[in-house]
Amino acid sequence: MTYSATQAEEKRAMILSLVVGIVLMGIKFFAYAMTGSAAIFSDAIEGIVNVLASCFALYAVSLAARPADAEHPYGHGKIEFMSAGFEGGMILIASLVMAARVVEEIIRGPKIENAGAGLLLIGVAMIVNGAVGYYVARKGRLNGSITLEADGKHLLSDAVTSGGVLIALAIVRLTGWAWVDPIAATLVTLYIGYIAFGLLRKAVAGLMDQQDIDDEKRLTDLLDSHIGPKGKDPHICSYHKLRHRHSGRYHWVDFHIMVPAFWDISRAHSVASAIEYEIEQMLGEGNATAHVEPCTTVDCPNCAR
Repeated sequence: MTYSATQAEEKRAMILSLVVGIVLMGIKFFAYAMTGSAAIFSDAIEGIVNVLASCFALYAVSLAARPADAEHPYGHGKIEFMSAGFEGGMILIASLVMAARVVEEIIRGPKIENAGAGLLLIGVAMIVNGAVGYYVARKGRLNGSITLEADGKHLLSDAVTSGGVLIALAIVRLTGWAWVDPIAATLVTLYIGYIAFGLLRKAVAGLMDQQDIDDEKRLTDLLDSHIGPKGKDPHICSYHKLRHRHSGRYHWVDFHIMVPAFWDISRAHSVASAIEYEIEQMLGEGNATAHVEPCTTVDCPNCAR
């Protein structure tokens, strides 16, 4: 299979995310073995989710790049929403495991060892996660890939949780207040759960073809600009039944345009094709389909023109 430059770039970003996730997961579990910290355990569990999610995301990016075929006439882009949903589900499960570990530590009493070594290891993990997460999320936003954006945001959230763990370990080391550790672990658990629900909500919205508000405005502004004698060429009388959805980063748009009834088929088709092309250029990657109807408005100014 041949990849475009953008798709190859996305695949490299996901491979980087996967490799970094595996290395950092090992570092975090090593830090947990040294310290016994529930907060570090919570961070390490999220590392497992990072690796599993990155594996699925790498597969999703590869599959989404495949062109439409007879069995998938709208392409394979929906897999990106499934990937984001899988990642959200895994994060939610991880947050439940974290919560169980917090309860366990509260019952038996917190006990932290080698807090200094834990500080160093988690600090390295935080910096690396933050840098890679920013890179992957930025690539996702620029390329319109929800898979990359979700994975990048997850890595950034992981960096934030590592920062919280760092603060907790620093307090424990400076004051000896071991009870700070389960409190920090609880806050990390709640934050991770919040991230999970956000990803799940976005994935469900994409799979259910929820209308994108920003796309809606751009499309209506473009179509409005062609209406009436004062509009730009090509002129139309009106439009209706505008619908649009995403299939991954790929946009599908269909709408009806009203044109003067006395136009011949060729002229009406030419106008429809011009507007379709303009929409596709605006969206980047997409397919627009216009259905032409005769204008029935009495005293229509565009028909008169």
